Amino acid sequence: MKWWKVKGDDLPDLQSHSLPSTPTKMKIDALIPALNEETNIGYVLDGLKARGIRRIVVADNGSTDGTAAVATKHGAIVVTEARKGYGAACLAGLNYLRTEAPDILVFLDGDGADDPNDFDALVKPVVDDQADLVIGSRTRGDVEPGALTPVQHFGNRLSCVLIQVLFGVKFSDLGPFRAIRWSALERLDMADRDFGWTVEMQAKAAKRGLRCLEIPVRCKRRFSGKSKVSGTLNGSVRAGVKILYTIGREALIRS
Repeated sequence: MKWWKVKGDDLPDLQSHSLPSTPTKMKIDALIPALNEETNIGYVLDGLKARGIRRIVVADNGSTDGTAAVATKHGAIVVTEARKGYGAACLAGLNYLRTEAPDILVFLDGDGADDPNDFDALVKPVVDDQADLVIGSRTRGDVEPGALTPVQHFGNRLSCVLIQVLFGVKFSDLGPFRAIRWSALERLDMADRDFGWTVEMQAKAAKRGLRCLEIPVRCKRRFSGKSKVSGTLNGSVRAGVKILYTIGREALIRS
């Protein structure tokens, strides 16, 4: 299968938020991993309404606040995963969705940083069979001041350079806002239970020949509260180490 090398000059020249909704008969679900996002999750879910989404699953990663209750009130299906870890929450959500799998799955965070107005542009290349995996690139889009820390900018750049060198596919971001064809996702055999989830997906997609594409998306500061990862030095370091470890591990595994 052909690899789509995502290069800066090849990125589509579009304003994603200006695109109309894409009518489709394909089943599109959304998965939101969340940990203590009581004050944010309702805002995110309300923004996803009227987007043609069949189901929205919130994978509650052992929250100690009212995240689950608020998510349920705003129309989401809540799946609980007590074992901490971004990837662990995503895997729990996938296990639930697998019983009645969608055609396309969209991942986004529950803190309000991902703009639901970019949803239609994100899924359109998959709906139109132009791509199997679409990454919402924050670095190619509009970044609200303070939304990404210098450490995040550096980590993204380093990780994407390593992916290009090791796997031959160029990305500009490891952003959480992404759409993927379900059949392609199942081929990836995702396993990471922590901060390596997004880079594992991109590395495996490159290795296994998925058609990968980026579109620019807007990145806002989280709606409220403090990030569990980028909000602390310890969290940033742990995430960075795990991302680099994941890239190295995938480089050593041939398939």
